[in-house]
Amino acid sequence: MLAVKVLQVQGIEVVGLCYKSNFYDCVRAREAAELLQIELKEIDISGEMLNLVKHPPSGYGKNLNPCIDCHAFMIRRAGEIARAEGFDFVATGEVLGQRPFSQNKESLKRVATLSDVPVLRPLSAKLLDETEIEKNGLVNRHRLLDISGRGRERQIELAEKYGITEYPSPAGGCLLTDPGFSERGIKLLDLWPDCDTNDIEIIKHGRVFWFSLPRKKKVLLLVGRHQVDNEELRKLAQAGDIMLELIQVMGPTALIRAKNLKLKTDKEIVEIKVPDELKMSELNFSNELSEEAILKEIAVLVGHYAVKARGRKINVEFSRI
Repeated sequence: MLAVKVLQVQGIEVVGLCYKSNFYDCVRAREAAELLQIELKEIDISGEMLNLVKHPPSGYGKNLNPCIDCHAFMIRRAGEIARAEGFDFVATGEVLGQRPFSQNKESLKRVATLSDVPVLRPLSAKLLDETEIEKNGLVNRHRLLDISGRGRERQIELAEKYGITEYPSPAGGCLLTDPGFSERGIKLLDLWPDCDTNDIEIIKHGRVFWFSLPRKKKVLLLVGRHQVDNEELRKLAQAGDIMLELIQVMGPTALIRAKNLKLKTDKEIVEIKVPDELKMSELNFSNELSEEAILKEIAVLVGHYAVKARGRKINVEFSRI
């Protein structure tokens, strides 16, 4: 938002650009664009982003985040849009040193090399090498800024100067920097290297478990933690998935995904006894099981998450999508 203002005071027209994927969305960008009263372009890069996460040329940050390659890809795509639609240059709101992995001088230079697109960083331009954008007179370098570091004092002062009273917190919005999601993602990539964007999306909803079929085939189980999870799992279910519902008691919805895991019919009802107590160590996650045994293990596990089912015999319905 501040970068937009710094350019606007020079009489430069600015159009916002936001990318969305499995790992981040454009909600805050929409809010910012509305406050700034500028046009916002939204581009879905889910497929490209997943490929980048699978094979990051520059490696990962602290978690599953390929920030340098991600930034380079975004700027390269922005450059393509700029050329196609007649914009003069690409600018970002990055601040030198604000992110230790992706916004130090070496990282910014690597992004420039990988993207092969001149990019202006108005908030830190005076601390960086002069760009062709500045040399060509498209922007006045003397009216750009020299902000650096992780502090926010200068930014808060500028926000007051420009009359910006609503702005986001400094925390990033990318799931790839979240340790919990990264752990799930790493396991998914390890067990299903050919996973797609829907596979990525479902591990965002519910408890995640993996079971083993013979010949090293893996079965993914998602167990909803609350109503929102249950609804999202139903929305994300694909042909071939199996949905599990408890019949006599209220409980979580579960989604089972596996290649070639079959039911005898499209809908089966199985009676199980849910133990009063269930230790995860008692379940066969790593041992190779038959399809029938896996479905029984899953039924017991899901039943356990319905407190009123513990210690009772209940019916569980498996339905193939």
